[in-house]
Amino acid sequence: MSFFAVKNYADEFITALDKGFEKTIAETEEDETVAATADDIIEATKDFILKELSKNFKGYELENFVADLLQAMGYRTTVSKHGGDHGIDIVAYKDELPPRILVQVKSKDGDINEQTIQSLKGAMREGDYGLFVTLSNYTKNAQDYLQSTPIIRGINGTELVDLILKYHEALSEKYKKKIPLKMVYIPVARENEE
Repeated sequence: MSFFAVKNYADEFITALDKGFEKTIAETEEDETVAATADDIIEATKDFILKELSKNFKGYELENFVADLLQAMGYRTTVSKHGGDHGIDIVAYKDELPPRILVQVKSKDGDINEQTIQSLKGAMREGDYGLFVTLSNYTKNAQDYLQSTPIIRGINGTELVDLILKYHEALSEKYKKKIPLKMVYIPVARENEE
């Protein structure tokens, strides 16, 4: 192998080498099937979680799970005694100081109506915040009521699944085993680089 340097006539030398050579820039095309596959995986995972919740987390078990999820999110929680809880299933605090967050959990299949949410508001005292968690959704009137009552937040099944995906690693081992997930990296479309 020989190495040499072209000192004189470098431009002529490069032109001679380039004759008949067309410059091509390798364009990296996005593989659309990767994006479609990634979307399919995400949707299948969300469907799996919601089905597991609906099948295995009814009544008090869902309350205990939501309390564990809130703990994974950094809240201190106390689950109310079964029966006679006056519509309050969990009491949560971010730290030792108020505000207190009163949580009501419903695992029934039908959509939550406005009256059910009003029962949570009736149990709240001044300075409290409310959180209503359901595996289903809210009726139109219930959604309007939540919009007009900013001290109560409603979480439906889809939003609950998103929270589970976000905080899964911080859940207790018991619930990680009941909703077994594995972290997987998938390619995403590149943003236009400028």
